[in-house]
Amino acid sequence: MSDAHTALINHFYQAFQRLDAEAMAACYTDDVMFSDPAFGELHGRDAGDMWRMLTTRAKDFSLTFDNVRSDERSGGAHWVATYLFSATGNTVVNDIQASFVFRDGKICEHHDSFDLWRWSRQALGTKGLLLGWTPIVKNAVRTQALRGLKAFQASR
Repeated sequence: MSDAHTALINHFYQAFQRLDAEAMAACYTDDVMFSDPAFGELHGRDAGDMWRMLTTRAKDFSLTFDNVRSDERSGGAHWVATYLFSATGNTVVNDIQASFVFRDGKICEHHDSFDLWRWSRQALGTKGLLLGWTPIVKNAVRTQALRGLKAFQASR
């Protein structure tokens, strides 16, 4: 099963490289739990909709991934996304470690971890450099990310 899980992770990131959110979401169970520093915790359709929103809005996007590994229950990968952050026009290079839990041949948990302060310095410029490490900016980033997701879902 670990070979199938490794293939599933590869399929997920190859779909991401093509900005194919439907193929990405199809890798998830219906009750998937996703988490990252920007969005916090998302469940079920919200996780797929996050990818739909991000791939739809992606500008000057590229993605690389490596160190894909898995066993019978869990797996992981390293990936780097480079893109234009639309709110500021700044280029972001986000270096991310992903971990996965599998159930019935699909991803039931997906956790992305990255340095939010590093991200905010790139995305927000001076404000991110000076304040990106504070809970105020971290909470503002999450609030804005979730607001964007809800607006995206309402527009569909």
